[in-house]
Amino acid sequence: MAESKTPKSAGSGVQSVERVFELLELVTDAGGDVTLSELAASTDLPLPTIHRLLRTLVTLGYARQLPNRRYALGPRLIRIGEGAQRQFGALARPQLKGLVDALGESANMAVLDGDMVVYVAQVPSLHSMRMFTEVGRRAHLHDTGVGKAILAQLPDETVRGIVSRAGMPTPTEHSIGTVDALLAELEVIRERGYAIDDQEQEIGVRCFSMAVPDAPTPTAVSVSGPISRVDEAFGARAVPLLRRAAEAIVGDLAD
Repeated sequence: MAESKTPKSAGSGVQSVERVFELLELVTDAGGDVTLSELAASTDLPLPTIHRLLRTLVTLGYARQLPNRRYALGPRLIRIGEGAQRQFGALARPQLKGLVDALGESANMAVLDGDMVVYVAQVPSLHSMRMFTEVGRRAHLHDTGVGKAILAQLPDETVRGIVSRAGMPTPTEHSIGTVDALLAELEVIRERGYAIDDQEQEIGVRCFSMAVPDAPTPTAVSVSGPISRVDEAFGARAVPLLRRAAEAIVGDLAD
């Protein structure tokens, strides 16, 4: 009897872990907070099971219940997420360094973080005049190369939700300022396979960016620098190298 109970107990434990992560991912996909009924509509889990697991997550600090009774991600996830981002950034650094060595301009990697993009790795150019982005910096998606590359991987309705919550500031005269213009730009990016930030975040700076396919979270890599050096000819050299780097990063994750 004892031998037959052990596998069942182990299986039940694994199933509970799977259910917990399913709920956390559903809350994340919903934009960070969700009602119990919305969760129930998005999963096959029984309502009492969802409620029990959420109570446990709230007690542990991995979820929290808001005054309006919606459930949100908890503060203890921040430390885990920051640690994962650092590891992800460290894994990508060799590929970013390869881009800098080949192209001479700064290379970055960024991930979707809520309704913003956060830079998780950079290898700077050796030029005295170069593009520098602090790791950990958050930016809007609609006016950055990495942000637009990430948005192009998402459905239009998801894009509308993101920009409605985050806003669409226009830091330069070249920035996209309307949802319709952004959606038209994203369609071009999907067809072309890469994004360009053409002085949209900072005057005098151009960036070529590409999404990392099949990444565990929406991710993009980029190379950026002064428009005097980062021109159309530069882009022709950069795009295949960005594609190779993005594919290599996914390969490294799978190893």
